[in-house]
Amino acid sequence: METILFSLLNGVIYGLLLFMLSSGLTLIFSMMGILNFAHASFYMLGAYFAFSFTQVTSFWFALIFAPILVGLLGALVERWGLRSVHQHGHVAELLFTFGLAYLIDEVVKIVWGKNAVDYRVPESLDFPLFELFGAQYPAYRMFILVVAVGMLVALWYLLKRTRIGLIIQAALTHPHMVGHLGHNVPRIFMAVFGAGCALAGLAGVIGGNYLVTDPAMAAFMGPIVFVVVVIGGLGSLEGAFIASLLLGLLQTFAISIDANFSDFLGWAGVTATSELGSISISSLAPMLPFLLLVLILIVKPTGLMGDREV
Repeated sequence: METILFSLLNGVIYGLLLFMLSSGLTLIFSMMGILNFAHASFYMLGAYFAFSFTQVTSFWFALIFAPILVGLLGALVERWGLRSVHQHGHVAELLFTFGLAYLIDEVVKIVWGKNAVDYRVPESLDFPLFELFGAQYPAYRMFILVVAVGMLVALWYLLKRTRIGLIIQAALTHPHMVGHLGHNVPRIFMAVFGAGCALAGLAGVIGGNYLVTDPAMAAFMGPIVFVVVVIGGLGSLEGAFIASLLLGLLQTFAISIDANFSDFLGWAGVTATSELGSISISSLAPMLPFLLLVLILIVKPTGLMGDREV
């Protein structure tokens, strides 16, 4: 029971962190139709900016201004880069963002070095919130939960219940009509791209001290973010939320299982070879999201809640 409960809590927290990161990518694709390969690099920038801010101010200052700075950089990228590339099609956009990811990675190594930085959980949140089975559960993980749920509610309300959200969605399907109504469509797209990057930066501020802040963090989180978006359904915010929780729980429970293939096959009355039987379930945890991705694409290519047609 202890293992199940803590795996459930940790899986939900990790899943919500994945949602915080994937929500910006989902917003950009659903509004603009752009798959941003550099999205995880903006997540990394958010963590490094927060680290630099905490050296001179506080975590709470970084929590507000680091995402804003990342969002401004994203808006500049859209204005002076993607806007020119967009007219050449999706392949040009993918190549541009792919190259941008490598450029950001190299800049991070030049500015902050190749080793991990000492970006820590703030002292104001570094205490046990409650105790279960004799083990203390950190308050910062509950803080991640509150921020992620607040982000989901705010995004849903903005896109579904406000005039700004209606204009943004209309600009994707009927840009000329929105333009004739007096709205600056290119500026709307720039704001949406900047907002998506700011969400990635916010995830970096929250997750950089929870996981690790180093130059490899973008390469580590980048693939799993695209897995979340594809499984949830391209452009579906609700689907990204469900997929994030699903993958978080799947990986966390796989890591917590102290067994190997010989144990499972033994229960079924099958004798495994020494090589196969020695493989532990926890060692397969990193590949499970990609296995689920392949299965989803075979069974339901649009994802769990996706309805976007290319």
